[in-house]
Amino acid sequence: MTALKRRLVGKTKLEVTELGLGGAPMGGFRAKISDAEAVTLTNAGYEAGVRYFDTSPFYGYGRSELRMGAALREKPRDSYVLSTKIGRILHALKPGEKLPADFRENGLPGFAPEFDYSYDGVMRSLEHSHFRLGISRIDIALVHDVDFWTIKDRGILDQRFKTVMDGGFKALDELRKAGVIGAIGVGINEADTSLRFIQAGDFDCMLLAGRYTLGHPDRRREAGRHARLCRRTCAVGRKGAEDRGGLQTPRRRAGCGRHAVPAVPSGALRGDPGGAQHRRGETERGAPVGQDSGRPVERAQA
Repeated sequence: MTALKRRLVGKTKLEVTELGLGGAPMGGFRAKISDAEAVTLTNAGYEAGVRYFDTSPFYGYGRSELRMGAALREKPRDSYVLSTKIGRILHALKPGEKLPADFRENGLPGFAPEFDYSYDGVMRSLEHSHFRLGISRIDIALVHDVDFWTIKDRGILDQRFKTVMDGGFKALDELRKAGVIGAIGVGINEADTSLRFIQAGDFDCMLLAGRYTLGHPDRRREAGRHARLCRRTCAVGRKGAEDRGGLQTPRRRAGCGRHAVPAVPSGALRGDPGGAQHRRGETERGAPVGQDSGRPVERAQA
C-alpha cells in the first residue's frame, strides 16, 4: 500500500490524504457503473492508500452515497475521512409527479432532489445521508452548488446565499461545536464565490471543482484567487484538478511542460501557511495548518 502524504484541514484536527476519491462518477450521471464496480473502485482507492472520500446526495440522487457507504462502512471508522454535502433534499416521486426541468437520468430510480439550504433542511439532509451511507459519523459537511456556474441567475444565487448564511450555516456551526461533525465547508465551482463565503462565515475548507487547471481559460486569474483563499484560515481542496481527464490529451500534456505547472491531485488541501490569525481568535479546534501531528503532514503552500 502506498503511503500518501496527509494534510490538516484548516484549523481542525482532521487529516486527509493529498489524493482523495470523489464519488460523483459512482452516481451514474456521466456513465453507467454497477454497484459492484463502484464498491470495487472505492476499495481499490482505500487499498492504494487513499483516506479521504467525498460524496453527495446529488450524485445519482443518493446512489453515490449508497455505494460509497457499502464499501466504507466495514472499514475501521477512524482510518478515513468522509465528506458529503447539503443543499438538496431527496424525496420519493409520487405517481404522476412532474419531474424537475433539470432532472438527470440514470440516478436512483424513483427519487428527485429539491433545493433546501435552510436550518431544518441541513439537519434533514445530513440525517438522510447517514441512513444512505450506513455510517454514523460524517467528518466534513459541505454547502453544495451555491454558485453562478450552477444557478445561472444572480438573483437566485443571492437568495440562496442568504438562506445558507441565515439558516444552513447556523445548523452546520452548531453541529461542529457539538462535535457531531469535524469540519464545515463549501463545495462549489468558483473561487470568487468561495471568497464570499469565507468573508461571511467561519468555514474550515473550500472544495473547488474544475478550477486552477490547465484547461481553465484564465489560469493566472484563478491562481491569484487561490492564493487569496490560501491566505485565509481555511483549507482549499482542488477537485478535478486535471480538468476532468483533459490532461490526457497531447495538447494539455504539452501545456503542462510549457508552463511548468504540476498536476495538482484531487483533494490536495492547501491551508493557511501560518501567517493569519484564526477567525475566531482562538486555536482550540486544532493545530496550525502544516504542523506535524505525528504523521507525514506536508506544510501547506499558497
